[in-house]
Amino acid sequence: MNNYQLKHLQELESESIYVLRETAAQFNNPAILFSGGKDSIVVTHLAYKAFYPAKLPFPLLHIDTGHNFPETIEYRDALAQKLGAQLIVGSVQESIDIGRVKEETGFYASRNKLQTVTLLDSIEKYKFDACIGGARRDEEKARAKERFFSHRDEFGQWNPKNQRPELWNIFNGRKNQGEHFRVFPISNWTEMDVWQYILAEKIEMPSLYFSHQRQVFMRDGQWLAFAPFIKLKPDEKVETKTVRCRTIGDVTCTGVTLSQAANVEEIIAETAATRVTERGGRTDDKRSDTAMEDRKKEGYF
Repeated sequence: MNNYQLKHLQELESESIYVLRETAAQFNNPAILFSGGKDSIVVTHLAYKAFYPAKLPFPLLHIDTGHNFPETIEYRDALAQKLGAQLIVGSVQESIDIGRVKEETGFYASRNKLQTVTLLDSIEKYKFDACIGGARRDEEKARAKERFFSHRDEFGQWNPKNQRPELWNIFNGRKNQGEHFRVFPISNWTEMDVWQYILAEKIEMPSLYFSHQRQVFMRDGQWLAFAPFIKLKPDEKVETKTVRCRTIGDVTCTGVTLSQAANVEEIIAETAATRVTERGGRTDDKRSDTAMEDRKKEGYF
């Protein structure tokens, strides 16, 4: 990595740490939305650096669909223990059991959308006034509309037309009773920036990101990981392939990529060469042309 790249990463890091410190200063009860994906891991690492040697001032809030990769849960628990961080888990299964949401059925059934209700219920239960996420503007067109401090109304909903100007990195965290903010410290980062930062900082990552053998099946031109709760179509068959994840979410909607990239350097090289977007394998984004924006307006991450 050359000096220009290192300087670029240092500038991004400085900006993100500034946003995190502003969050701690302006809000009474913030939390980190931790998914176990690379972006939330980098945000957690940045928060640790921002307040070191003090203890991480934010709890980790994970919305568990019950259909997560086992590797994600193992990594989450190990990281929380390593950092001495409070871990709060909101359960989609519990939301289903008490009738707050209804389980989807059919071949394309997923619990990904159901996370919204569980997330909003968790925010209300623990009275979080800011939730720090790892969304980046380069990921998806709806996320490109976000500010660093993204306002949510009393119903947890996002209105892209009602966001506040952030001139000269002056953030307005004022809100009415019942409202909250989503905060996105790495908004200006790209997928390549994230991986180069992971390399520079030697951040330990879940094994899912590196090439490994996994049972998969092809659906609509995309390889998906197989799990017992997934209903296969008659013409779909399970095969064992060498794959890795580029983005991690609910098993039912997280596509995998055929890859031999076994370390961060190889992932960086692969990312530089690919012409498929990072979320190109996320089937939840393909339910409609405005799938992400629709979910965000309802209170999604």
